[in-house]
Amino acid sequence: MGATFNLKSRLGQDNFSIITLNLCQVILQNDERFPWVVMVPSVPNVQEIHQLSSEQQHELAEEISKVSLALQVYTRADKIEMSTFCSMVPELHIHLIARNKQDLHWPNPAMGTGLRIPYLEIEKDTIIRDLQEMLLRV
Repeated sequence: MGATFNLKSRLGQDNFSIITLNLCQVILQNDERFPWVVMVPSVPNVQEIHQLSSEQQHELAEEISKVSLALQVYTRADKIEMSTFCSMVPELHIHLIARNKQDLHWPNPAMGTGLRIPYLEIEKDTIIRDLQEMLLRV
């Protein structure tokens, strides 16, 4: 690939690594209100999906599908919100947020809504372990 990929500090800040897939790093957002992961392709100097090679675009689609399914099954979500918006971090990253009709902000978007509530250590460790196991099986 040439250049070395380094995760930008803002994406790694106060968030937790779940797993590294073939293309993407999968990170848990530290917000218990919404089970929320961020997928970051491990490709340097890429800000947009169209900057990935065709192979990488296909791999990204497959990994998004795999992580979305695991997140939906694990959380029993009614909807998985997916977004690539967020101009504060220049590197390409995809947000996947598990939403339920019973959550406080339904049906409004989760992004930018209210104050983040950090996970308790035991909750964080459990969701990371469970999602890792699910993603290793599929």
